[in-house]
Amino acid sequence: MKNLTSVFALVAALLVPLSAAEPETGFVALFDGKTLEGWKANEYPEAFTIEDGAIKANGTRCHLFYEGKVNEAKFKDFELRLDVMTRKTSNGGVFIHTVFCKSGWPGGYEVQVNNTQSDPQKSGGLYNTVKNLVPFEDDAWMAYVITVKDGTVTVKVNDKQLADYKTEPGSTKLRPEGGTLAFQAHDKDSTTFYKNIRIKVLK
Repeated sequence: MKNLTSVFALVAALLVPLSAAEPETGFVALFDGKTLEGWKANEYPEAFTIEDGAIKANGTRCHLFYEGKVNEAKFKDFELRLDVMTRKTSNGGVFIHTVFCKSGWPGGYEVQVNNTQSDPQKSGGLYNTVKNLVPFEDDAWMAYVITVKDGTVTVKVNDKQLADYKTEPGSTKLRPEGGTLAFQAHDKDSTTFYKNIRIKVLK
């Protein structure tokens, strides 16, 4: 009976879904999939909720900033990985090298999240900096990889490189000491989702 129990335990361990595994080597999770612990919204906190293990953004324009313990919420050179999804005619964004602001638009660079909303700039571009005009699909998870290293910002979505932008000292939006991350709730007609948020600090 003891041997049979051991066999069942081994089988159960092998059947654990990959999504339950620890983040990749060197990466640290920034979102627990259950709560907004470590995150702070500014103008309209009700615009951000948890749905099926993801951060759901829907409501009057506002932003959700990471203020957790990882690297004291300050990232200079890093690789950020996350899964993003849009609903039809929805707009959103992922901000990097930003700081908490009580209202208005965050500083730093915005990585666009938009496939079928009217704005011609589509998912994966650096907003008003490196434009992607070819949309991905709504209602499907997109794998984002955002990297900042030595003044260059690169963005890949589903392994497709959409930005490889070398910033210039006189015009860069990268903060010398690094910054935090933020998600955007664009408007009440836009619904976007963010999950599996993890980061590797490079500097």
